[in-house]
Amino acid sequence: MKFATFADRAAEIDAESADLEIVDHVRDLLVDAGEEIEVVARFVQGRVFPAWDSTTLDVGPSACYEAIARAAGTNVDTDDVEDRLAEIGEIGEVAASYEFGGQQGLGAFTSGGSGGDDLTVREVYETLENLAAAEGSGSQDRKVDLLFGLFNRCSGDEGRYLARLVLSEMRIGVGEGAVRDAIADAFDVPGERVERALQVSNDYGRIARVAREDGLAGLDAVDLAVGRPVQAMLAQAGTVTEALEEWEDAAVEWKYDGARIQLHHDPDGLEHDLGALGASSDTPPGNSRDHTRVFSRNMEDVTDALPEVVEFAEGTLEEPVILDGEVVAVDDDGEPLPFQEVLKRFRRKHDVEKAREDVTVRPVFFDCLHADGEDLLEEPLVDRHDRLGDVLTASTNAAVEPEDVDGLSLLWITDDADEIESIDADALAAGHEGIMLKDPESTYSPGRRGKNWRKRKPDVETLDCVVTGAEWGEGRRATFLGTFELSVRDGDSEKRRSSGSVVSAQNLATVGKVATGITDEKLAELTELLEPHVAAENGQEVTLEPAVVFEVGYEEIQTSPTYSSGYALRFPRFVGVRHDKDPSDAETLERVESLRSS
Repeated sequence: MKFATFADRAAEIDAESADLEIVDHVRDLLVDAGEEIEVVARFVQGRVFPAWDSTTLDVGPSACYEAIARAAGTNVDTDDVEDRLAEIGEIGEVAASYEFGGQQGLGAFTSGGSGGDDLTVREVYETLENLAAAEGSGSQDRKVDLLFGLFNRCSGDEGRYLARLVLSEMRIGVGEGAVRDAIADAFDVPGERVERALQVSNDYGRIARVAREDGLAGLDAVDLAVGRPVQAMLAQAGTVTEALEEWEDAAVEWKYDGARIQLHHDPDGLEHDLGALGASSDTPPGNSRDHTRVFSRNMEDVTDALPEVVEFAEGTLEEPVILDGEVVAVDDDGEPLPFQEVLKRFRRKHDVEKAREDVTVRPVFFDCLHADGEDLLEEPLVDRHDRLGDVLTASTNAAVEPEDVDGLSLLWITDDADEIESIDADALAAGHEGIMLKDPESTYSPGRRGKNWRKRKPDVETLDCVVTGAEWGEGRRATFLGTFELSVRDGDSEKRRSSGSVVSAQNLATVGKVATGITDEKLAELTELLEPHVAAENGQEVTLEPAVVFEVGYEEIQTSPTYSSGYALRFPRFVGVRHDKDPSDAETLERVESLRSS
């Protein structure tokens, strides 16, 4: 498929406001996609790679602006692009406003074809794949060269959607639900069977191809694969009374103050075959971790940062499994440490052994999604937990009481509210967050936040907010960023979240600033974390790209004309950085309004 054709269809979708018509447009696009159907199914959502794949382009706005400027002509520089962006307000429209195609030189040919010929979807994908693989000395220059080669071959509409794709700002209203429904409509298969295949594969491109080529039988044959992460099942807030009213019994677990992980382990080794044109087969791409991979809540590969989890898997597990759990920081006596200690390890890429000496972590698992070739998503929670106990004790060759099983989260089944209160009190006394309440008969629904799992925590009011600005300090804090501006998701951000797109400033509303509860040491860490995301500076004030999420405590929410949300957090206090959350996981304005009125 020509990329110009894709861009024309994207423009038609962009101009459509009705959900059903958007699905119709996506359906027609998939029908006409040909061999590029997998890539097209991702591109239309603003994705380059499958949802389970943690590969990123690692291209910042400045690199994209430089590539656009070079393709636009010798009289255009990055400042011109930024000025036009300030005037127009959206990078796609900026790219579309330039005449590309006249630049020569080696960079003009790096996208795989000669300047001026028709750019294809395949070429765009393969170039972006090469761009993502660029690393080491000179990699940023290489990325700019590759982007320049693409923009230099673009028309206005092509440039518009290429720029949006590169910066994860597609914003044409196509979410996961629209693509799911379009696949079902395009290839005459039931939507619920498409949904099930998507849940276990987490790959919209692959499922579009399977539905087209193999129909219903192919969809039903899609299974979990050890080594390919799936979205985690999520919980919503709830009470013991609500749980017991809706379920005859409640399954009760301790809620650990840790970071969510998904463990994939196969003693015989993980297979490594990505397939053609980025089409993920039943197995993920290879890496040095031949038997074990560990993924975060957002499906980011964190294997190297957590060697204790790998060692646990290799010393305990004797069959291929996918386990859901948390990693918890502990002191020398094995007592739990605060969540912030986990984060010191969770995304560590360098000096892991040194970090391990400073902060020890241990895994605790509460669910088993797959064991020894059998998918367990449709099995009841209690049966999955029994299987979890079996896989965690297989190496002992002896009967072991559940409380003595290393790595196993205990599960109580009860209809007694007083017993649940006692379990909650024990969890808090042990240094944990509280308890989880689950329907004992519930299945596992990847990516879903439903009433079958409910979290009950102490009454501590916190919000997860996106950091969108800051101020340079004064005096001894002059080299530190501080007084951080906080924002929540607003407008059509739910649509963007479902599409997998990165939240942009236009979809955020400010709710206040926080400067309390931060030590000088922590300010230094936060400055190092946030400086790469500085988008603009004006004196002491700094504008930040939406990239980092803070957990912020507060006393109450009040109305305020000062902030764009119309609300302000009263007495906000910094709690910690949510490294396990993206801006698309931050709180919504709707939730703020709900908390204000409750």
